[in-house]
Amino acid sequence: MPIPGDWLDPETTAKLLDLLRSPAGALAFVPLYALWVTLLLPGVWASMLAGALYGTWWGSLIVFVGACLGAEAAFLLGRTWMRNWARRRLAVVPKLLAIEQAVSREGLKLVLLTRLSPAFPFSLLNFAYGLSEVSLRDYTIGLIGILPGTILFCGLGALAGDVARFGEVLSGQADAGTWALRIVGLLATVVSVWVAGKAAQRALQVKD
Repeated sequence: MPIPGDWLDPETTAKLLDLLRSPAGALAFVPLYALWVTLLLPGVWASMLAGALYGTWWGSLIVFVGACLGAEAAFLLGRTWMRNWARRRLAVVPKLLAIEQAVSREGLKLVLLTRLSPAFPFSLLNFAYGLSEVSLRDYTIGLIGILPGTILFCGLGALAGDVARFGEVLSGQADAGTWALRIVGLLATVVSVWVAGKAAQRALQVKD
């Protein structure tokens, strides 16, 4: 009699990963990521998985679309059926309640700043915006601010996949120059995200 976890043997895992890497798997990843975000689960690991499966750029596109769909769903739920639940959930996070009040006045500019800042959890922030008076249009445009972080985490996931094949570089079976360029590109992304995040933090402090 099989025991729980037998379906996760290496062969089954390899088949599942191959399925996810297929075009159909990539399409399925989008709504799965959207559901993940809506359920307030941390998107970092899912973003890194996308990077490992599809590479930095395709992974970033897939994650961005999924994150936008999940963010829109959470925003609308926070504005309608789950408004009371969202209010209770955010009551324990004063800075998000403050954002709810400020974004009603500032609109798109503040949405972009908080999206760029790593100090605000993405999933809970979606519900905070739903409680605010910000328009759906400004909220949607503000999602552009998640792109730097999306590219960063997908890049980390892609690099993790490359690290698993680093032995090929050492043995001369893979191009070391290409691999080095990926690391440089990732480091540049880290610096860019850090600079953007610090700038957003300073701007938000001024508003406070």
